[in-house]
Amino acid sequence: MRPGHPAAKRAAAAAKAAQRKQTRKTDETEIVLGRNPVLECLRAGVPATALYVALGTENDERLTESVRIAADAGISILEVPRHDLDRISANGLHQGLALQVPPYSYAHPDDLLEAATNDTTPALLVALDNISDPRNLGAIVRSTAAFGGHGVVIPQRRSAAVTAVAWRTSAGAAARLPVARATNLNRTLKQWADAGLLVIGLDAGGDTSIDELDGTGPVVVVVGSEGKGLSRLVREHCDFVVSIPMAGPTESLNASVAAGVVLAEIARQRRLNG
Repeated sequence: MRPGHPAAKRAAAAAKAAQRKQTRKTDETEIVLGRNPVLECLRAGVPATALYVALGTENDERLTESVRIAADAGISILEVPRHDLDRISANGLHQGLALQVPPYSYAHPDDLLEAATNDTTPALLVALDNISDPRNLGAIVRSTAAFGGHGVVIPQRRSAAVTAVAWRTSAGAAARLPVARATNLNRTLKQWADAGLLVIGLDAGGDTSIDELDGTGPVVVVVGSEGKGLSRLVREHCDFVVSIPMAGPTESLNASVAAGVVLAEIARQRRLNG
């Protein structure tokens, strides 16, 4: 292992590669900073692994409640030097409190389909086409759970992920409802269609009114992105594309609100049909 020896160079290169791998793994872990965001995450049941409290931090109700919730949930509570939190935040905006959230454990699209088709109620799945705002993702997960859906699938790329923000917006529903990642959303939609699910697109420019929607059978609702709606290839995989008539001057609804309206309509139809 002499410096300059080929074996030493190989060992150094392997060590650097291992360090890069470890850094990438660490980057997957999310750190939530600030007393209000941390407390909101803990209240929502975000599956955190550690609560960091800076030494010498002034106590208040938010800090007290955060520590209590973390202790009750079995989350590690660690006192750390303030400069440790300074290094991972801008301008010291951590307020002496940080929460470590591990990467979300995604399901496989096949698992969603299996669970949905084995249930006594008709399958109800939701697919998101390039939804980029994690708050929209969290709100859609919450609505899907509220109206009897079996799961949500998102593309592996160009999509919001299940971050702490999405967890918080879902109000804990992300702990109860599986979210899957599809390497190819179009292929997944085709597989689901081949399994007997009706593929319903949701887009402001849809040619079918929600009043004509029949959601009593097994369906997958595909929600378009906030700005561009459904992409061309995804639209081609839809059996039809639904729009929601507007009574006022508003041109379209937020993606998560529109998804909630359609899911509520499907749930209403199923209650009357059941």
